[in-house]
Order: sequence, then structure tokens, then C-alpha cells
Amino acid sequence: MSRIVILGAGYAGLMTAVITAARTKRREDVRITLVNATERFTERLRLHQTASGQQVADLRVPELLAGTGVEVVCGWVTGIDAAARTVRIDDERVLEYDTLVYALGGVADTTSVPGVDDHAYTLNSSDDAELLARRLTGMGTGTVAVCGSGLTGVEAAAEIAEQHPELEVLLLGRQEPGAAMGPKAKAYMHASLERLGVQVRSGVEIGKVLPDTVELVGGESVAADVVLWTSGVRVSPLAAAAGLDVDEHGRIITDATLRSVSHPEVYAVGDAALIRQAYGFMHGTCQSGMPTGVHAAVSIARELQGKQPKPFRFGYYHVPVSLGRHDAVVQFTKPDTSPRALSLTGRRAVWYKETVTSSPWPTYRRLKKSPGFGSIWPRGGRFTR
Repeated sequence: MSRIVILGAGYAGLMTAVITAARTKRREDVRITLVNATERFTERLRLHQTASGQQVADLRVPELLAGTGVEVVCGWVTGIDAAARTVRIDDERVLEYDTLVYALGGVADTTSVPGVDDHAYTLNSSDDAELLARRLTGMGTGTVAVCGSGLTGVEAAAEIAEQHPELEVLLLGRQEPGAAMGPKAKAYMHASLERLGVQVRSGVEIGKVLPDTVELVGGESVAADVVLWTSGVRVSPLAAAAGLDVDEHGRIITDATLRSVSHPEVYAVGDAALIRQAYGFMHGTCQSGMPTGVHAAVSIARELQGKQPKPFRFGYYHVPVSLGRHDAVVQFTKPDTSPRALSLTGRRAVWYKETVTSSPWPTYRRLKKSPGFGSIWPRGGRFTR
């Protein structure tokens, strides 16, 4: 019996489970177990909508995997024994594995700046987003400081400003919003934020978060009734504690096939993996996370057939950013994320962004029915059988 254990049911982990099950469904000697903290699937691409008070679909992991034969185990992973090839769950269950897929992902880094853990909201989970939504709904008036001017911060600030026009929304960050975009897309983003009433302050570094204040490095204080933290990402320390080779951020160092360089029976996918491509290291997004899950599944199936896994190759294709429910901007990119001349704005961008955001669910349904579908990934990345 070949025991495959997948840790984490985010976009990458769920994709791994679906395709591995599809490619091994005729084999009675394969058992696939997916471990996740809860049954609820965190649709990270819509957390900014949830935070602003909108209702989104309540997706459940067991339902998404219905009919695949994958066993779903709900619980927090508390430890990995890489030598014994076991995983411990918080209820003291111990799962044995022959192949482990590490897909625990990342969360907002709330540890690097004093006060963030105690006084700031995050978008790490649906529960976190709903907690913020309840706070915003009960405010009446006041100031919301969104700390972090990356794409998560931009989407959150725009959504909150649109849904809560009575609130003052301030976007704080080191970089200019849309800094990696082309001139047209960046200018459109700034105009949209201005139209929504979002005040942008870039080139600032946050030194401390207090109950009603954000202190900037240099001494300035910014009054804020609510602080949303979207700056930086950190991963679970479990991989490092298990003795796997990790980088300074705790991400598992992988070889060309996405296997751990120190423990080849462990695949790492999504945000928790340090993956090198010809243009440099990949950064964590749904766009790149799902293809890593596809590749890990295809590689596991190859190994079960006595074949060697092939190298992973991926190139970025676009940066779609929602600016509330009625506006968006899409920057098309080269494989290394540098901007192309082409971009979409307004209604066309809204349609495109919504199509991308909704795409995982029809994709999962097709994959459950067609095990070969995962051998080719449309336009964003390339895979080999």
C-alpha cells in the first residue's frame, strides 16, 4: 500500500489531492489522505469581499472532494517526524506516509512589527475576514488603516471603501500601489483608488501598531480606529522543526521536480515551497500555487508507475486586481512578472478578474472526471507528462 498524505487544503493542496486521486483511481494499492485544520475551504481570492461584509459561497473540503476517494482528516498538524515518516495531529492521531505533500501555505506576518498581533486584523482565514466585517459594520464612522500596499492591501482598501463609504480608508506601505505594473495599469489603479476615496501614503515604514494609532518609523503617528495588516508573509515552522532543509523564511527548499532537497519523499507546493525557475524564485499566488499542485500530483503518479518525475516549469501570465465590485485592472506579464504592454481596465477587467477568481471550481470538477487534464496547464505554466 502506498500512503500519500497531503497537508493543507488550500488551492495547491486541493489541486494535488484531486489530480492524484484521478490519476490513481484504478489502483487499489494507493491511499490518499488530506489533512486540513477545518472542513471549510478558505477562498483566499475573495477574503477582501468577506472582510467588507459581503456574503460569499461557503465551500466545504469534503464536498469538493466527494467521489474522489480521498480521505479528509480535520485537525491541526502539530509535528512531522521525517525519519519515521509520520505526521501528528492535534488529537494525537498519527498518520504514516510513504509520500508527503507539504501544502500548509503562508499567513500574514504579524510578528515582525510590535503590536500587530495584538491590535491588527488579518485576512488569514474566512473567520478572520468575518471578524473584521463585524467590526466595520458596527463602526458608523472612523478611520481604517490598511497596512501593506501590495495587491492584497489594494484590493482590501478598495473593497472596504466601496462597501463602507462612511469610513475613511487609508492605505499605507513602503511601495507605490501597482509598482510592478506598466504605466497605464498603474495610473488606472491610482485613479480608481482616488475615486473610491482611498488615501494612499507610500514610501512609509510602519514601526508599531497601538490600539488607536499606527506609528511610522521616524516618529509620525497616524490615528486609526481599525488596522488591517496585509504586509509580509510567514510560513509554519513545522518543516524546519522536522529537519527539512528550509530557507531563512522557513520555506522548504525544493529541487527541479518540487521535491525537498533533503527529503525526496516530501513534495512542497504553494507558498511553503522555495521554487527556483530560470527567472528567479517564484512568489506565492493562486496563479502559481495551483500549477505546483498539478505538477506534484503528476510526479507522484509517475513515481507509482516506476518513472522519474520531470522538472517543473512555470511562467506568470497576468496580475488581475479587483478595485471594488465594479472596477478592476489586469496587467498582462512576461513569465518573470515584468509587465507587457497589454492591460485591461474597467468592465472588461472586471469580467476577466471574476472569471479567474471563479475558475478553480470548474477546474476541480473537470479534473475529478478527467485524470489526463492535469498534464497541461493553460497558458500560465507548462507541464510534461
